[in-house]
Amino acid sequence: MQKYEAMVVISTKQEEDVIKGLVEKFTSLISENGTLVSVDEWGKKRLAYMINKETEGYYVLYTFEAKPEFPAELSRRLKITEGLLRSMIIAL
Repeated sequence: MQKYEAMVVISTKQEEDVIKGLVEKFTSLISENGTLVSVDEWGKKRLAYMINKETEGYYVLYTFEAKPEFPAELSRRLKITEGLLRSMIIAL
């Protein structure tokens, strides 16, 4: 098991229920495939530059331990999820 961090930036054009649903969706996905260490919701922050004509995003930082194959699957699911502006997964 290796330690990873995943940063997810969710569009603030979504309603609060949708944002909370996305946070919960990825929390459960990570928990099912590894050990979730922490979920740090930073909340609404101003973006450094515009992404899809948006200036704010909802930031969430996941810290978890998983097998080396899982980050590729998580990245794939993050890319196909509607409502996400950016995501990044790094090995610690």
